[in-house]
Amino acid sequence: MTESAAEDWPEPPLAGTETAAVLGALERQRATLSWKTSGLGADGLRATVGASSVTLGGLLKHLAHVEDSHFARLWLGVPVGAPWNTVDWDNDPDWAYRTAAEDTPEQLRTLWRESATRSRAVIEEALSTGGGLDQLGAYVTRGGERPNLRRILLDLVEEYARHVGHADLIRESVDGLTGEDPG
Repeated sequence: MTESAAEDWPEPPLAGTETAAVLGALERQRATLSWKTSGLGADGLRATVGASSVTLGGLLKHLAHVEDSHFARLWLGVPVGAPWNTVDWDNDPDWAYRTAAEDTPEQLRTLWRESATRSRAVIEEALSTGGGLDQLGAYVTRGGERPNLRRILLDLVEEYARHVGHADLIRESVDGLTGEDPG
C-alpha cells in the first residue's frame, strides 16, 4: 500500500461508542484480509502452508460466503443468494475452499468485495432505524432465541480475525510479506 493508504488504515476509535468500536474492528479485519491477498496472481492465491489445504483464494471465497450467509440467514431471515444457494453444503461443506482454485484472482476479489459491500448496506440500514446493536435478527433458534446485531457482528469479527491469522502465514510463505498493516 502507499504511504497515503497507510494513513487511511481503518482503526477502531480509542474511545468511541460500542457501535463504532465493533464496526471499526470489523473494518480493520476486512482491510487486513484485503491487504494480505493483494497483488497476488493465481499461484499466490493457491499457495498452501504445511499440511493445510487452506489458500488465500479459499479464504476470500469462504469469507464472502460468511458475509452473505450471516446477514441473509441470521439478520434478514432469507435464503442466501447466488452462488451459495446452489451448493449442497451437507455433502460439500468445504466447497468454498475447494472451488476457489477454479476462480480467477479478480473473480475471487470481486466476490468478496461485493459480499462485504452487501453486508455494509445491511448494517447501515439496520443502524439507521435507531435500534443500535440490541436489535434482534430474524433467525430464531430451536430454543426461541434470536441473535442481536451485536452478536452477529462480533461473530463476523471473530471469523475474520481467525482467518486473517491464516492469511498471515500463507502470505509470508508466498513472498515474505509480514505485519499487521501496511503502516
